[in-house]
Amino acid sequence: QLQLVESGGGLVQPGGSLRLSCAASGFTLDDYVIGWFRQAPGKEREGVSCISRSGRSTNYADSVKGRFTISRDNAKNTVYLQMNSLKPEDTAVYYCAAGSSYCSGFNYWGQGTQVTVSS
Repeated sequence: QLQLVESGGGLVQPGGSLRLSCAASGFTLDDYVIGWFRQAPGKEREGVSCISRSGRSTNYADSVKGRFTISRDNAKNTVYLQMNSLKPEDTAVYYCAAGSSYCSGFNYWGQGTQVTVSS
């Protein structure tokens, strides 16, 4: 069974950092483009970042450019989202997803991990 599991969320103060992980089971992650998304209460889900199969191409939402970094370790079947200089507006449930097309058409989704940025 194909499964994505996010981890690494939590409560952090503004200006702090967190690293989210997206681990795959039941399939080989390097066959897929991986994206990170987030959904804040009362808001629509938005794309945060995505990374190509090789890891050579990445894309970021304007709101996180320069603060978030996506990376992948295909040997560990895991994708990461390093989040620095966190702001209260980054508070959301973060999801990873796998798909075949670069930054679109994601077919498989994890259950999400909560990130709360608050003092």
